[in-house]
Amino acid sequence: MFLLVLLHIMQSSVLTRSCPALCVCSSGMTEPRFVQCSDPGMSALPVNVPADTVKLRLEKTLISRVPRAAFYNLSELRFLWLTYNSITSIHPSSFVNLKALRELRLDGNLLAAFPWEGLRDMPRLQTLGLHNNRLSSLPAHAALFLPNITYLDLSSNKLTILPAELLDLWFPLPELQEGPVQRKILGLHDNPWLCDCQISMVTSLSMSLWSPVVLMDQLLMCSRSVGLSGLLLTQAELSRCMRPSVQPAATRVISPLGSNVILRCDASGYPTPTLTWIKTSAYTDCCQQDLLQNSEQLPRILESFMQESPRVGVRWSIISLNGLSYKDAGEYRCQARNMAGISEAPIKLKVMGITRLSRVPKKKTQKTLSKSSPKYRKPPRTPATKSLKEKESQKTTNIPPLFQNNAQEV
Repeated sequence: MFLLVLLHIMQSSVLTRSCPALCVCSSGMTEPRFVQCSDPGMSALPVNVPADTVKLRLEKTLISRVPRAAFYNLSELRFLWLTYNSITSIHPSSFVNLKALRELRLDGNLLAAFPWEGLRDMPRLQTLGLHNNRLSSLPAHAALFLPNITYLDLSSNKLTILPAELLDLWFPLPELQEGPVQRKILGLHDNPWLCDCQISMVTSLSMSLWSPVVLMDQLLMCSRSVGLSGLLLTQAELSRCMRPSVQPAATRVISPLGSNVILRCDASGYPTPTLTWIKTSAYTDCCQQDLLQNSEQLPRILESFMQESPRVGVRWSIISLNGLSYKDAGEYRCQARNMAGISEAPIKLKVMGITRLSRVPKKKTQKTLSKSSPKYRKPPRTPATKSLKEKESQKTTNIPPLFQNNAQEV
């Protein structure tokens, strides 16, 4: 018993000695290690934080930057709070080796930009707090690193536009969902939002009963649009929003086997819609054996296509099918989507091939005998039978002299 008590005292003293200066560390044996640094004179991150720390709080200090690999030795860290400091920059590799981190809070700093690609080093991160900073824009590529974030607070910044890629992430189409959609909590209030379809659709969709997004504050202010300054977005009339309209170049295409085909569709709407090609079905009225041998799971989103927007509100797209086979036949849908709605148009493609029934049987002809053949017999000449030369001479004699020269020229 005495040895156990002595061991406990020794471990406690070691943990106390390893605590960074100007910080407070927990010394419990059963509780996770907790380190808090809130000295107003601290201007740099502590370098000797215990490796078994689970929660680290650096608050109300003069720390202005987070360098590269700042927390590399804290692989067991789950909660990192860097709130209400003077942080203006974060290196994209600041969070390397934080594979266990669940919560990152950077509220109350001076960040004008955030390294979104750095989220790749925190695969288990679920909570990201950026409240009360100076963020003025959200890049479209931020959506690539936010699929696992279920709590995102962007309130009290200088944001004006929400990228459409983030809306696709938060409000996915039913046919594009992979498994159940996890609800997300978003803080978007207290930003000078531009009154557009994106931010308006966020407010309207979040109010639905089964919405995958819950807003911390539903009253978003619209302050950067002509005629709508200072109005609530829920009361603003956004007349520019227009549901997409899709017009295919042809609704039915028939092409021979082995040929090349280009399918095209044009779409209009505001905001400018994005286009997606989807093959929804295959023909079964012909060539069933070939279709069964080359069966595929449908519907299937096609990737080998191109699209372009010549001006705002208009977009066209084409898909090229080279060397047509029977499995290419079927129904293709050109789907247009923007924040005002979804529209699509079908195009049916039929592949024609040469079948056995279409072959014309050859007629049997009798073999002709040559004059040199011993079986050849010259037909008897009758008075009614005349040679070709005799007929031509007779025709010539019957023509008046004035027209004989013209008849020879024809």
